[in-house]
Amino acid sequence: MRSHEIDYQIIGNSMQMVEIELDHGETVIAEAGAMNYMEDGVVFETKMGDGSEVDQGFMGKLFSAGKRALTGESVFMTHFTSEIVGKRRVAFAAPYPGAIIPLDLAQLGGSITCQKDAFLCAAKGTKVDIAFNRRLGSGFFGGEGFILQHLSGDGMAFVHAGGTVIEKQLTGETLRLDTGCLVAFTDGIDYSIEMTSGLRSMFFGGEGFFMATLSGHGKVWIQSLPFSRLADRIISHAPNLGGSNRGEQ
Repeated sequence: MRSHEIDYQIIGNSMQMVEIELDHGETVIAEAGAMNYMEDGVVFETKMGDGSEVDQGFMGKLFSAGKRALTGESVFMTHFTSEIVGKRRVAFAAPYPGAIIPLDLAQLGGSITCQKDAFLCAAKGTKVDIAFNRRLGSGFFGGEGFILQHLSGDGMAFVHAGGTVIEKQLTGETLRLDTGCLVAFTDGIDYSIEMTSGLRSMFFGGEGFFMATLSGHGKVWIQSLPFSRLADRIISHAPNLGGSNRGEQ
């Protein structure tokens, strides 16, 4: 299925949203709860699956939904469609500060692999699937990076990253980074999770037990502030979170 052709505008700087412009009959799919606002004439429907396979039966949709459940995401996706003639807009944003990365899949070889919670929305026709790390042992204990999402198609897709985003072009070299800092990478990149060498580095280095290793030829997107790191910092500085703190007035 060919993806719908949608126009878009990225709004904001450090806490961005993406506004999608729909013509009559065009549809954008999104994670449940990602919508900020929509104009009159846009209708939405919650469906099981991304709608990329028109002839997919109930069992196929159920299987796809089950795979999404493994990532911790909702088994349903929301489809927003313009039902009137003219331009209508709908906007989406992630639930924490960061940047939105527009990805033209047709210009990126037809597919992209991203962290399981990075996907925000995409033109209908984009297939949203999951991809397991081939090294299951490291993946189970490596935190982020065990289960990844795979987006494929020929239209626009949008992923969200925390903090500042850096795009790197690899031409055969190797890049190592914190597993949570990886946002997405194109085909041609070999990805694995490796254990940090040395007991001292593991326990006292502060960088975690595992590192993501990427090598090959392609693009890699990196985020400066993974949500897990932000959440850990908030929790460590608020030990009485959820209760009373008599030291604060």
